[in-house]
Amino acid sequence: MSKQAKPRRLEGIEAMAKVRTLRTSAQKLNLVAQSIRGLKVQRALNELEFSPKRIAQDVRKALASAISNAENNHNLDIDSLIVAEAFVGKNLVMKRFAARARGRASRIEKPFSEITIVVRELGEAA
Repeated sequence: MSKQAKPRRLEGIEAMAKVRTLRTSAQKLNLVAQSIRGLKVQRALNELEFSPKRIAQDVRKALASAISNAENNHNLDIDSLIVAEAFVGKNLVMKRFAARARGRASRIEKPFSEITIVVRELGEAA
């Protein structure tokens, strides 16, 4: 008697990839995520390839992972995929200190964030 399998959180025509520890703030990562939402995956990959933002290369890897998941795990056609969702969340914050004048110290916070990318296959009607 094993446990019942959890139902999929996504529809049958969707696939997801999540990266949990990206070394940037959620605000900066959200700017990159906004640039790819709703685009076809090939166009989104090109956007990320030529983006001047440093974190865009890590987002590009996450998008490539979502595309691979769609192709290999869910048998979706990669030519008809779009970026349905790309949302960002906060993660841990590394705390460091910097020495200041008169023997004091101040805190430096180095935030991490996470991104979730959901790709969806468009039907023939769209």
